[in-house]
Amino acid sequence: MDALTLLALLAIITVLAFDCSNGFHDAANIIATVIASRAMSPAQAVMIVGVFELLGPLLGGTAVANTIGSFVDLADVPRLQAVEIVFSGVLGAIAWNLITWWKGLPSSSSHALVGGLVGAVLASVGGRHVVWGLEALMHGHVGGVTKVILALLLSPVAGFAAGLFVQRVMMRLLHRARPGVNRYLRGAQFFTAMGLAFSHGANDAQKSMGILTLILMLGGWIKTFAVPFWIMLACAGALTAGVMLGGWRIVRTLGFAIYRVRPLHALDSQLTAASVIFGASVLGAPVSTTHVVTTSIMGVGAAERPRAVRWGKAVEIAWTWVITIPGAALLAIFAGALVRAAVGVFN
Repeated sequence: MDALTLLALLAIITVLAFDCSNGFHDAANIIATVIASRAMSPAQAVMIVGVFELLGPLLGGTAVANTIGSFVDLADVPRLQAVEIVFSGVLGAIAWNLITWWKGLPSSSSHALVGGLVGAVLASVGGRHVVWGLEALMHGHVGGVTKVILALLLSPVAGFAAGLFVQRVMMRLLHRARPGVNRYLRGAQFFTAMGLAFSHGANDAQKSMGILTLILMLGGWIKTFAVPFWIMLACAGALTAGVMLGGWRIVRTLGFAIYRVRPLHALDSQLTAASVIFGASVLGAPVSTTHVVTTSIMGVGAAERPRAVRWGKAVEIAWTWVITIPGAALLAIFAGALVRAAVGVFN
């Protein structure tokens, strides 16, 4: 087996590991509110969410994968070096995911992946191989890193605003309701949790699908950027496995440390997040489920009792968001040095 094939196999395994860590990291985003509001037991939540996480990547199209596969341009880079760069970027993203999971911080796997890839490209072949998208933006088009960053920045704002709106509407509709309505609100969460899981799978698994397809194209195994079905299936399975394992440290943060979540809050935040994430998937915009779910909870809380929202925890999370891209980039640069050294020894 030559060095290129071996490195590509390692890269594919690593991307699937990233997909699994993404599901592990983001499981809390899907199940935190249903558990905090006592709509489901942890076992019920994981099983139901797992099924719809699996369906999302298979039925959600490939628009996000196309975006992820196009914000770096390594076509004129030697095949071995190109695969080496992508491998290093994904290693940096995985390292960042594990660090933030260990600290119980709901950071963005999407930001980590972008930071890791950009950092690896900059360190190895320079900025001209990153499709920044600034020139296209001047002509009224959004693409490249610009599209990714705009999606990641605007989606939390959309999550907060939509959560605020939905909660106020629901409060008005249910202002005379009796406590017994909570039973129906908990039951409705089975459907909103399914929708949130489906939209999460449709958006997040596509990021790994895009990276795997990019590896196959850079290595010369496929000629054009078209996601094979086996990649869809592998990424769907890896993401679902990660969700089934669950990130319980972050469940505590999202379910209890931002706002005291009751059945109505949980229902509204799930409905909000599912709508924003699925809309982004249709547009091919890779968004952070963590950001959208977190800000939707904040919006729901702000609509009812702004002072009860634990804004200090929100600031802590926001700082994690700010440092994710540069942090993952630095880890990817370090990983790149190790990968190049290993490849040198193998050759």
